[in-house]
Amino acid sequence: MTDTTSAERAKTFARSRRGPILGAIFLMATSAIGPGFITQTATFTAQLGAAFAFAILASILIDFALQMNVWRLITVSGKRAGDLANEAVPFSGHVLATLIVIGGLAFNIGNIAGAGLGLNALLGIDPKIGGLLSALLAIGIFMYKRAGRVVDMVVLGLGLLMIGLTLFVAIASQPPVGDALRQTFVPDTLNFATITTIVGGTVGGYITYAGAHRYLDSGLVGPDHVPAVHRASMSGILVTGIMRYVLFLAILGVVASGVTLDFSSQAANPAGQAFGAVLGDAGIRIFGAIFWAAAITSVIGAAYTSATFISTFSKKLGTGWRLQVATVAFIVVSLVLYLLIGAAPAAILVFVGGFNGLILPIGMTIFMYVGWFRQRDVLHGYRYPVWLLALGTLATLLSWYMGVVSIGPIFAFIGIGA
Repeated sequence: MTDTTSAERAKTFARSRRGPILGAIFLMATSAIGPGFITQTATFTAQLGAAFAFAILASILIDFALQMNVWRLITVSGKRAGDLANEAVPFSGHVLATLIVIGGLAFNIGNIAGAGLGLNALLGIDPKIGGLLSALLAIGIFMYKRAGRVVDMVVLGLGLLMIGLTLFVAIASQPPVGDALRQTFVPDTLNFATITTIVGGTVGGYITYAGAHRYLDSGLVGPDHVPAVHRASMSGILVTGIMRYVLFLAILGVVASGVTLDFSSQAANPAGQAFGAVLGDAGIRIFGAIFWAAAITSVIGAAYTSATFISTFSKKLGTGWRLQVATVAFIVVSLVLYLLIGAAPAAILVFVGGFNGLILPIGMTIFMYVGWFRQRDVLHGYRYPVWLLALGTLATLLSWYMGVVSIGPIFAFIGIGA
């Protein structure tokens, strides 16, 4: 009887952990494939054509090197990124948390802008009103008593919807796959500002830590659970990688056909124009559904992850209803700033990716220090794979270089220093 009861308890525990694990995978994936990435992909594919495939490949490789390290360091230590950084280097966690919250706020302004664009394409609603309604929906989700479970269900369902609809459009647009594959490895044009922006929009800022922080809620942490963490992080990277390339191919098919995307007006929506060129009015509606799904899940991811960093300053804000309140407050501030900003939504979405790409190397430098020099105390004696640290260090150095050479072009996206 005892063995049977123990087995049933083990199964029940496994089922209860499945939601947070799937939530972590798709929170990472949907955060990485938000409205910023979609808009950036349309913008840069129109500018570079098939050569943009190289930037997609670079983002996937850098994503792999950084996310594998971040997930393992956070879950082995059992600590959120800010607390882990503080333990390794006093007060560095506070610096990192400040940067992530600022970057997350910039991201979330763009995410709410993206939600407005999505509802505008889907239902014809004014973008400002659409952004307001979407933010209120996100607030409602976090005010629900069992917010964690709802978040997991929302990001999983909308993530699958995004993948299915984008794959359909990619097939319909008939892109030049051969040329795209060639330029994935040998691009005709190379632009570091583009790569930094796309990396920042899919890996930088809060996105770096979104999946790992959610995974902590599964309780499957510590050195004994490294294999499970490895599988979960690889699954998230695989989903994001496929989605990035499929979206790129969908827009490349339009650009290669000779259609010119309009970037001139304040309401310019290049990705929506591309989808409309493939399927007419139906394409615009499909784009609206994809863009809104990407935006609302990113609003959720940015708010939740940024709130977990706020807990670096006060442990009381790190769990339970206080974390929910902090998350709601973050969305409210993002919404107010979005409603006050006059810049074009598309310009915001491109800029925030680049901005968070500048933040990325700072946090990763701290994490690489932990991996190389603080294994015995911070990581409980866990013997960290040297090959994984080497990959992470190489990607961190590359992100530093790209950030330094790209500062001017990135701020030029919103007219600063242009």
